[in-house]
Amino acid sequence: MSKFALLSVSDKTGIVSFARALVDHHDFTLLSTGGTARLLREEGVPVTDVSDHTGFPEMMDGRVKTLHPKVHGGLLCLRDDPKHQAAAQEHGIGMIDLVVVNLYPFEETVARAGVSFAEAIEQIDIGGPSMLRSAAKNHRDVTVVCDPADYQQVLNSLGSPPAEAGDLRRQLAQKVFARTFTYDRAISEYLNKQDDEIPDLDAISGFPKSLEIQSSKGMNLRYGENPHQQAALYGQFLDHFEQLQGKELSYNNILDVSAAAYLIGEFERPTVAILKHTNPCGVATADDLETAWGRAYATDRQAPFGGIIVVNNTLDLGLAQKIGEIFCEVIIAPGFTEEAREVFAKKKNLRLLISKAGFGAETLQEIRSVPGGYLAQDRDQKKINPKAFEVVTKRQPSEEEWRSMLFGWRVVRHVKSNAIVYSGDECTLGVGAGQMSRVDSSRIAVWKAGEAELSLTGSSVASDAFFPFADGLIAAAEAGATAAIQPGGSVRDEEVIAAANERNLAMVFTKNRHFKH
Repeated sequence: MSKFALLSVSDKTGIVSFARALVDHHDFTLLSTGGTARLLREEGVPVTDVSDHTGFPEMMDGRVKTLHPKVHGGLLCLRDDPKHQAAAQEHGIGMIDLVVVNLYPFEETVARAGVSFAEAIEQIDIGGPSMLRSAAKNHRDVTVVCDPADYQQVLNSLGSPPAEAGDLRRQLAQKVFARTFTYDRAISEYLNKQDDEIPDLDAISGFPKSLEIQSSKGMNLRYGENPHQQAALYGQFLDHFEQLQGKELSYNNILDVSAAAYLIGEFERPTVAILKHTNPCGVATADDLETAWGRAYATDRQAPFGGIIVVNNTLDLGLAQKIGEIFCEVIIAPGFTEEAREVFAKKKNLRLLISKAGFGAETLQEIRSVPGGYLAQDRDQKKINPKAFEVVTKRQPSEEEWRSMLFGWRVVRHVKSNAIVYSGDECTLGVGAGQMSRVDSSRIAVWKAGEAELSLTGSSVASDAFFPFADGLIAAAEAGATAAIQPGGSVRDEEVIAAANERNLAMVFTKNRHFKH
C-alpha cells in the first residue's frame, strides 16, 4: 500500500524542495489541494489531487475539500489496532503518515486596513486545523508539520530510530496545538470586536470576558526566587532589553529589572536609580549622571551592594569608574560608551543591559496568579498632573518644596506599601518600604537618613496613601520635613491638616493613592 504525505499550505516557502525530497529520497506519494498541487506540478513534482484520492470533488468555492473519511481516517487510524486496520481496509482508506499544513493567513488579513468582514470570514481555515488536529492527536504514528522552519528537521528524522523519531513527532504535535490555539483566539478576538450594536461592558472596562494567557518560552532560568524552585521566562521580555555581557538573568534579576525600567521611565532629566528587591533605595536627578549618581548613592551606601542600577542617558567612562567601585548585579542604560564597556568588561559576571525605547502594549496591564485564578489590572502609570493637586494647609509650598514633593511623589509609587519617601531637591534622603504601619515606614526612612548622615531639615515627605492619623505627619515634622504630599481621603484628614498647620507645614493632597502590594 502506498505511503502518503498530504501537503496543503498557504505559505509556500520551501515546499517544492521539501516535496521533491519526500518523493525522490523517501518514496512518498504526495496528496495535495488547490494552489499547492498546482505549484508542485509546475515544478515537475508528481502529485495526486485530494479529490482524486477521495473520489469526492472540491466544492463550495473550496470550502469543502479535505473533510472526508479517506483523509481523516488515514490520519486517525491506529496502526497497531486490528479493528482500525480492518475498517480502513474495508473502506479503502490508505494511511497518511505525514501532513504538512499551514493555515490561511487570517491574522495577516484582518491586520490590513480596510479589510471587509466577508474577506475576513473567508480566511477562517476549517480543513487545515481539522487535519492538523487529527494528525497531532495521532502523533504516535503520524508526523505533522505546521511551520516551514521544521522541514529540514523532518527530512533528517525520516529513517531515524523509532524513539528519536517519536520524540520529534511529539514536539511537532505540541507545536500544532499551540498554533491552532492562537489561530482560534485571533478569530474569537476579531469577531468580538465586530459587535458594535450591543456594547460589551467587559470590553469597555478594558478587560475581556475570558482571560487567555499564551506565551512562548523565552528561556529556562537556573531557579526561581530560591534555589529549590524551578522557573522559566515567557513572553516578550527579552525584546525590550539587550544583554551585552554577564551571567544569564535570574528570576529575581528579571523582577528587579522590570521595577527599575518602570521607575526610570518617570524621569526626563538625567536620573540615576538604585534598587534592591524591587524597591528604590536611592534616586536622584541632576544636570549630569555623575552628579545624580553621587546623590542617589548617598541615600544608602549599604543597600546597593548586589543591587540594580538604572540610568536614563548613555553611561560614560566617568560614571562607569564610580559604579565600578561597588558590587552590583545589573546595570541598565539606553547605551554605554566603549570606554564604559571596557571598565565593566573586567567584571565578567556583571550583567549589562541596554533598555530599548518604549514598552509594548503587553506592559500596560499586570496579571498575577492567585489560588484558582488570576488578577488583572492596569499598571499604575497615571500621569502626574500637579494642576489637579490641592494645597490643603494655610501655607503654600515654596518652589523648592514643590520640586521636592513632585520628585518624591514620582518615586514613592515605586516603593512597596506602606511607603514613605523623604526627598530634597530632586533626590531621595530616606526611604521606608513595606511596613505594616505607616509610622514604622516613616521611622525607618528617618533612621536610614540618619545612618547616611543626611539631614531631613527642610525636606519633603511623600506617602503612597493617606495618613490615617496625625501621628505620621507629626513624626515627619519632628524629623525636619517642612512639606508633605499624600493622597488624602482619611476620615481624620481635618486632624492631619490641623497638625500640619500647627507646625507650619505645607501639605498637598493628590487625590490618588499608589499602593504597591
